[in-house]
Amino acid sequence: MRRLLKWTGLSLLLLIMIITGPILYVETMCRGDALTQEQAVYIAENPRPEARTYMVYPEWHIVYAYEGYAEALRDGHPHTFPYITAISGFWSSLCGLTEKADELGEAGFNSKATIYTIGASFTLEMLFKAAYEETIGRIFSLGAPSPQDQVEADMADDYATFLQQVPWYKYDFPAWSEKLWAANPVGIRGWERRIALGLEWGAKTQYAKVIAQAAAGLGADELTMQIAMKDLPSDIDQVTIQSTQDGVTIAQVPRYRIFTTIAQQIAQNGGTFVEIAGNDDILISYLGATPPELPDTTQLISTTTRVGFAGQNRYLIAVKVADLSATLQLLAGQRGGLEHIYDY
Repeated sequence: MRRLLKWTGLSLLLLIMIITGPILYVETMCRGDALTQEQAVYIAENPRPEARTYMVYPEWHIVYAYEGYAEALRDGHPHTFPYITAISGFWSSLCGLTEKADELGEAGFNSKATIYTIGASFTLEMLFKAAYEETIGRIFSLGAPSPQDQVEADMADDYATFLQQVPWYKYDFPAWSEKLWAANPVGIRGWERRIALGLEWGAKTQYAKVIAQAAAGLGADELTMQIAMKDLPSDIDQVTIQSTQDGVTIAQVPRYRIFTTIAQQIAQNGGTFVEIAGNDDILISYLGATPPELPDTTQLISTTTRVGFAGQNRYLIAVKVADLSATLQLLAGQRGGLEHIYDY
């Protein structure tokens, strides 16, 4: 019993160190100096904190990890996914992003607390999943594939798409648990997937309820934002023009994944950005095997592996809003591709 308690205590201590170590490193080693910032001219009322364009990426890193997991399941088993790489990418990118965010002003306690909470949760989830899938799960995967494997693959693909526009805690995990149990198991692999995935999705269902209640207390994030544009094309869908002054058009646009598509259409049709949500700095990500050619006004902040996609990296790039259209046009002509614009 003493030996069991000893090893249990040591395991808990190691787990705490794994979780708190990256947080302490970011807080102490990843700091930047505040720079003087220009005030918004066209969207001066309630502009978004500019540092958020950098500090919102960690949430998207988790989205991309699930996207990579879905991709890994297309041609392989859960144990083929690089769990540790996904974890390290989260924390290493956060270091560079925090330094850059400090230049634009403090991210704020609530923002950092949220990032560290989701980072710790993501780290634990990936560690536990790796510990199971690379041991017990790997052994059971040697048997014939079961319908439960297909349910997991379908769920992973649907979940990755869902996360592009909607918070994870709103996902219908119970519905997929029902599909998991409705499928007739084939061999021992089917029963193993029923139990393992049933426990995982059940735990996420309960955790989602807790997060949903906490999110309700903080209030829902806005689904739209204002942009100031010059030469705004007239045929871009989901762009609502509000006013025009001095040749600059103020418009309302949807946020998240849709905004990336809208911004590309604006850039391709000759429009240029002046302000986005009252800010003149923004973060974008680019996918490719090698770093992209960039204008001198941009800055490459971080490079991480795109987990689940062999031979691809993710490049996080700081761009001045005034140079966003020109940057998007330049990237469009290269072998990789724009992934996302982080709209605060």
